[in-house]
Amino acid sequence: MPRTAKTRPKLVAVAASKVSQAEAQDEGLGRGRHPQNLYEQAYEAIEERLVTCQLPPGRHLALLELQDIVQLGRTPVHQAVTRLAEDTLLRVHARRGLQVAPIDLARERMLLRLRRDLERFVIRLAAEKSSSSHRNQMLHLKRQLRENQSGMTIDAFNVIDRRLDRLFLAAAGEPFVENTLRPLHTVFRRIGWLYHTKVSPDDGLARTIEVHLVLLDAVANCHVEQAIKASDELIDFVDRMFDVLEREIDPVLLDCTLQDFDRL
Repeated sequence: MPRTAKTRPKLVAVAASKVSQAEAQDEGLGRGRHPQNLYEQAYEAIEERLVTCQLPPGRHLALLELQDIVQLGRTPVHQAVTRLAEDTLLRVHARRGLQVAPIDLARERMLLRLRRDLERFVIRLAAEKSSSSHRNQMLHLKRQLRENQSGMTIDAFNVIDRRLDRLFLAAAGEPFVENTLRPLHTVFRRIGWLYHTKVSPDDGLARTIEVHLVLLDAVANCHVEQAIKASDELIDFVDRMFDVLEREIDPVLLDCTLQDFDRL
């Protein structure tokens, strides 16, 4: 008996520009944007939600749910998740989806020692090697901090702080350390957010801004030893935050799954 040929779907005369937005977005190509730009956008969107605990430590979620949260396609979100898992900020569980890694204060305080040494290395290089363009950008950020410090929120400060971290890395000109320092910056930016919003909201940002201004001034003026001293003072300030957090923070803010035990 002769086999009846199946009707093939009509795929002819479909220009590349007519690929559906959903398909383009899923492949990280939506609206003409470069895939690398979408990956960076996904990484930064997820990172921001980790820092501000919009994605609370301990939370379980699916990749599709994360796509909905950041409004980006599967490919860039998957790439960002892979990177954040390598950074130990997310956990990937086979057949169980994703989890925001709970905060371990003891571990993160230990990692602060690593950050101290890496920051010394980067700050020394930045003070020694920064170009006039880098120094002009530092002075611009310094003015922004000084002019807005009285009413600055922690979220507004974190925007400047992120730019400052990247500027110091760019001025240092040593990309090898970026992959290690970038997740550490995220870890301690979240620590600062928790400290200023959940534990000591009445303290304000005066001291936080002050230590950053001193560091900016030293690096921008190529004062190497003063810059290293200012970097150490910044790390010491963060270290003292842990004293308060360890005493006063609600453990549920470090791991939201503890709420399940409270209900038992």
